[in-house]
Amino acid sequence: MTLLLLALLPWFGATMVACLHADARRTAAWIAGVVALIGTALVLASAPAVFGGQVLRFGVPWVASLGLDFGFRMDGLAWLFALLITGIGALVVLYAAWYLDASDPAPRFYVYLLLFMGAMLGVVMASNLVLLAVFWELTSVSSFLLIGFWHGRADAREGARMALTVTGAGGLCLLAGVLLIGHIVGSTSLDVVLASGPTIRAHPMYETALVLVLLGAFTKSAQFPFHFWLPHAMAAPTPVSSYLHSATMVKAGVFLLARLYPALGGSAPWFWIVSLTGLATLLLGAYVAIFKHDSIFQSRYEPEASVK
Repeated sequence: MTLLLLALLPWFGATMVACLHADARRTAAWIAGVVALIGTALVLASAPAVFGGQVLRFGVPWVASLGLDFGFRMDGLAWLFALLITGIGALVVLYAAWYLDASDPAPRFYVYLLLFMGAMLGVVMASNLVLLAVFWELTSVSSFLLIGFWHGRADAREGARMALTVTGAGGLCLLAGVLLIGHIVGSTSLDVVLASGPTIRAHPMYETALVLVLLGAFTKSAQFPFHFWLPHAMAAPTPVSSYLHSATMVKAGVFLLARLYPALGGSAPWFWIVSLTGLATLLLGAYVAIFKHDSIFQSRYEPEASVK
């Protein structure tokens, strides 16, 4: 039941904050902060069992005709990312309580933040690939709302639309990939898939499934050539950028690669695609960091008079 409580806690918190008046800034911040802290405590409380080698599980029938369960599992990898999501989430809530302007609708901000937290926890703890893909798309939707929080600004609207388009399309590729993996293995259960690596890699459709899954990971993590959406997404409030683009959402692609490595990794296609994409992203990022000048983007962020 600990996993179920941890997975549902942000959604309950978002519902509570959504019922508040628009002026209830402190109450919204308190609720969001308490939710994040309770989530962190639940993750830390499960540490002894996880560190002892146990895989915590919870599941109930979801779509029985397809063999799908609505379930969660927590091993060492899921524990680490759940701690990042809840722990850094608590710090972001604390920072946002002082960051947001008095004119900003704080309850709406915290609703979006808690929705994103719940979606990310679902990604890292999902016990089957279809449920993982569902939560994966929910992170795209909630990040769209957060990036476009200042919707009166043209750059915020542009960044939100671009992020949703790129990561949402990648999510559809991921869904196609996990369905193909489920067809190869005969199950979308994560336990079964992770134990079926040789079967998957020997299948004629392995390369197709691999590319589809990697597209989902690369778009979410802003890897080359899908890196262009991330600078535009920085039009979001700073707490959003720190939580989504530095701490959690961009790390979802890294999590996906680590999670599915036993099933898809260890092959030549995996090595070359992942290595070359990472190298290209590294070199491009280094070039941009060294040679790009902020004055190129002044027209987007400064008043027209100052640009002239």
